[in-house]
Amino acid sequence: MKIKIDVDCTPEEARAFFGLPDVGPMQAALMGEIEKRMMESLKASDPEALLKTWLPAGLQGLEAMQKMFWSQVASGMSGATAGGKRGGTAAGGDEPKS
Repeated sequence: MKIKIDVDCTPEEARAFFGLPDVGPMQAALMGEIEKRMMESLKASDPEALLKTWLPAGLQGLEAMQKMFWSQVASGMSGATAGGKRGGTAAGGDEPKS
């Protein structure tokens, strides 16, 4: 024996028939919160905003970093030049006598 029952109803009607809670308002609120957070995240990924976050002083901070870099390079070059003028032989020993 075979029994077939067709039920023609919407998902909301089926949930109500089986006594399941209506989660529609909760889903709408959750989707609104997700949308809000995604929009905030997109605003934070704006290149100008990222640059302002990483370099708070803007170009002044970049210029200061560049000056510091060049001063280190200059001091390293002057130290290398001064080291080459000390004299002596490559082996560091006495100069050969003639």
